[in-house]
Amino acid sequence: MTTIDTIPQNLQLNAPLHQDRYLVNNELVQWKGEMANVYSPILTPNADGELEQTFLGTVPNLEEKQALEALDAACKAYDKGQGTWPTMKVADRIKHMEAFVEKMKTKRDEVVKYLVWEICKTLADAEKEFDRTIDYIYDTIEDYKNMDRDSARFEKNGGIHAHIRRGPLGVVLCLGPYNYPLNETFCLLIPALIMGNTTVFKPAKHGVLLISPLLEIFKDSFPKGVVNVVYGRGRVVASPIMKSGKVDVLALIGHSSSANALQSLHPKSNRLRLVLGLEAKNPAIILPDADIDLAVSECIAGTLSYNGQRCTALKIVYVHEDIADEFNKRYTESVDALKFGNPWEDGVKLTPLPEPGKVEYIQELINDATSKGAKVINAKGGELLDNFIFPAVLYPVTKSMKVYEEEQFGPVVPIRSFNKIDDILDDIADSNYGQQVSIFGKDVDQLSRLIDTLVNLVCRVNLNSSCQRGPDVFPFTGRKDSAVSTLSVHDALRSFSIRTFIASKDNDYNNGILEDLLKSKKSNFVSTDYIL
Repeated sequence: MTTIDTIPQNLQLNAPLHQDRYLVNNELVQWKGEMANVYSPILTPNADGELEQTFLGTVPNLEEKQALEALDAACKAYDKGQGTWPTMKVADRIKHMEAFVEKMKTKRDEVVKYLVWEICKTLADAEKEFDRTIDYIYDTIEDYKNMDRDSARFEKNGGIHAHIRRGPLGVVLCLGPYNYPLNETFCLLIPALIMGNTTVFKPAKHGVLLISPLLEIFKDSFPKGVVNVVYGRGRVVASPIMKSGKVDVLALIGHSSSANALQSLHPKSNRLRLVLGLEAKNPAIILPDADIDLAVSECIAGTLSYNGQRCTALKIVYVHEDIADEFNKRYTESVDALKFGNPWEDGVKLTPLPEPGKVEYIQELINDATSKGAKVINAKGGELLDNFIFPAVLYPVTKSMKVYEEEQFGPVVPIRSFNKIDDILDDIADSNYGQQVSIFGKDVDQLSRLIDTLVNLVCRVNLNSSCQRGPDVFPFTGRKDSAVSTLSVHDALRSFSIRTFIASKDNDYNNGILEDLLKSKKSNFVSTDYIL
């Protein structure tokens, strides 16, 4: 049982956090309407000694009027490309971002605490998410400096002088996910901002209070209307923003159904730029010559880190029939050895599930699979404890089962055996998803053939290691329903911008004007100043 005595001092909740303000046009506006309660999946005793989900606080349930006010603020700040932020010198935008990240670092303990309580991320993983986000911001700043250095010159071709830079796209609607509500959200928001776009940002449904310590920092770090933070239901808040037609970029990490629904609301979808990180069904392929101990270790991390609630998780395991029995034995023993508990406990790997209804959904997948011939092959598989279900390893899984087709995003692991590698390649080619794959083996002849095919079906092939996003300098994207555009330090800056340039015929008249422009330093665009 969780009691005050068992909660570390730095994670104790002194009182519920009632976040009754939202950020619009650099004003923290007080909301006096309906509030949404925020609960933790962590159970604590109430006044009667009964265990119940811990009440964390409240956030505004804003309405269409407030959503459109935030949108108008972002539009005014962009001002058809004439606003202070989009026309600002690169060096000055970087100064604003550096001021933001320095202030953000002072809020580490508060943000980490709510990451732990709201979405049940282990303390170590919550700290890692915050620190990784800080590193991402610094890396983005450095990459932007490199980009600007490369642009600090004129090119000449065909008798034309060209000064080529990257410019902002306009107004961005930013929607992040609950499983990485800080890191992945900021992997959208930060590059969008630093490239000169203005934003309307709605935090994830779960993982919303952790943004509260940052509202004042957003307000103090950026010009009016550049960052607007709204709360509420997506259909109430995001839908009217999209229907307005004033959004230039939809930046979303979530499910393709949400992306499709929002995109369809835009009256001129051909003008809408998409930056999307969506679902995946990443497979692991265990070849007959694989190091089984290594494969088991990597598959444990790949399938069940954060209870499998990651788009990069391994969501189906293909194991060659010659080693299937041995792999399954070692893998299930390792699964059953994983420790369940509260996220601050030493060595804990499995924690309560933050999404309402997720336990029932996982149980439904298990029931469907077992009714069609699969078995739960680990001893603890499917054991229930309030808002947690112990990971179930299902074998043998067939294509007729829901767990084969759907992205489970939770603690259930389907395993299929195979004899012919071409069957797996056909499965991956037929899948709706194409993010990553992990292959385990050492035969170079077979690996080379596999790699050469898989790189045309997915966007990252992991050799003898589980799927993952990082390091953040590497491309992160997917094919088919898994992504649109590329998110990484380098690529995200390009995803949220467009190449634009000034062209001038090479003659004395124009050259004199260009020289005057450069000497006067009156144009923030026409500049060969070099940022160190």
